[in-house]
Amino acid sequence: MIDYKELAELLFPDVTMTPEDVEKMYPPRNVPEGAVISRAAPSPTGFVHLGNLIQALTSERMCHQSGGTLFLRVEDTDAKREVPGAIDTLIDYLGIYGIHFDEGVTKGEDVGIYGPYRQRRRVDIYHVFAKKLTAEGKAYPCFCTEEELAAMHEKQEAEKANYGYFGKWAVWRDRPMEDIKAELEKGKPWVLRFRSTGSIENKIKFTDLIKGQLELTENDIDHVLLKSDGIPTYHFAHAVDDRFMYTTHVVRDDSWLSTLPFHIQLFQALGWKHPKYLHIGPLMKMDGESKRKLSKRKDPELALKYYRQNGFPTQSVYEYLLTVLNSNFEDWRRANPDAPTDDFKFSYKKMNPAGSLFDEAKLCDVSKNVISRMSAEKVYDEVLSWSEEFDAEFSEVLKNNKDTALKAFAIGRGGKKPRKDLTLWSDAKGYMGFFFDEIFTLEDAYPDNFHKSDIKTALTQFCETYDEADEQQVWFDKIKAIAENIGFCTDMKAYKAEPEKYKGSIADVSMFLRVAVTGKMNSPDMFEVMRILGKDKVIERINKMTEVL
Repeated sequence: MIDYKELAELLFPDVTMTPEDVEKMYPPRNVPEGAVISRAAPSPTGFVHLGNLIQALTSERMCHQSGGTLFLRVEDTDAKREVPGAIDTLIDYLGIYGIHFDEGVTKGEDVGIYGPYRQRRRVDIYHVFAKKLTAEGKAYPCFCTEEELAAMHEKQEAEKANYGYFGKWAVWRDRPMEDIKAELEKGKPWVLRFRSTGSIENKIKFTDLIKGQLELTENDIDHVLLKSDGIPTYHFAHAVDDRFMYTTHVVRDDSWLSTLPFHIQLFQALGWKHPKYLHIGPLMKMDGESKRKLSKRKDPELALKYYRQNGFPTQSVYEYLLTVLNSNFEDWRRANPDAPTDDFKFSYKKMNPAGSLFDEAKLCDVSKNVISRMSAEKVYDEVLSWSEEFDAEFSEVLKNNKDTALKAFAIGRGGKKPRKDLTLWSDAKGYMGFFFDEIFTLEDAYPDNFHKSDIKTALTQFCETYDEADEQQVWFDKIKAIAENIGFCTDMKAYKAEPEKYKGSIADVSMFLRVAVTGKMNSPDMFEVMRILGKDKVIERINKMTEVL
């Protein structure tokens, strides 16, 4: 019979702090009843993706809508995967999307009294509870080498047994103290394993706040709690941290569901109540006729940097994710077109247990609506910010022609039915770049089915009659007169009924002007475009076009 207290002293001779000491270090939080305490707890791998944002957004909404606390904890127990600067990158990206933490890791020193918030700095705390579990016979040292574990795995495969360190395969589970002392005297490295009391013959019932009632197979594996360097595994560290940071709700990817029975078991062994869990289903996309999970390797749209590089407004991505996570957000937005998103009552009860389909086309539709609600000043600032990073030439043009740019972005903006010309900030150059001579180009040619003489006559007559003081109806009436003069129909219904009677329609004459002035078949409202450019520039461009016809 092993004396577990003796074993605990043997393994952790330098641990003098007690669980009671740790309790005193971290007093309960003073928060309102029902307040949610949650966290983002990334590994510092450098890859910031939609999953990070969805988890953080869900936690943030739950915390801040309830008067609770959101904190950032870094789970850096796997030093091999750590990328320098990864956490600063994560903080920056989440901050762009309005995810701000009340405490935890920052770009400087940690903020908050429940730290340190980087797990590698909390090793002394983990060892206190590793010693406690050992003293209670709930954990034990294992001296198996990597080669021995690999050989065990091969035997399990040959016998078609379940993989893992359990049952007869847990060769150090009940070894006598003499064997343990002998290995320690040799200086052999060891890991601390959890002594599971579970059986795969048993099921546990559990209520996940997103997935509902679950029935899971009990854990029977003696998982590692401390690695040979004394650093805890994620499983052990998260239990200790969530207990003493007073986490009430853990929001995470549903790939962690398979470990949930072990986590529950671990909290029970430590004598603590586990937090509530919310396991989020994966983001999926259509691949042919079937759905598959978004992949880091296959799908660039999984990375948050994809959205910045391509010019998606952060608000568009944020609102799209709200539509993905809460099915009632779209109805709310339609009823409250100008309200800030913080006014929307987010609810985990509206989240799809099976995960959601990522649809970039739908994201683009959301983005058009989001941009259409912005002021011209806001659009200018956002386009300038994006172009400074990704299109230096365009950013210089915008800086040097701010007044013109603001007028251009103001076209069709405001009112009950604002124009929805922009989807991305990267669209802006193509949308209104023709206003600036530095980047003006003739992108579109006139269709071959029109005689050049008719086009030239229409352009020449427009220059002869154009007066920038004209109201829009007068301006348009003059274009109609030109159309009639050259044999083009001025009534679109009549033209569609009998197109063979005419050379073309009033729309075609407008197109002649549009291509000459903007270089494009499609552009914002031509009356407003001409007013912004001014008469001299309009006549100059039309004359240049007539010269090349």
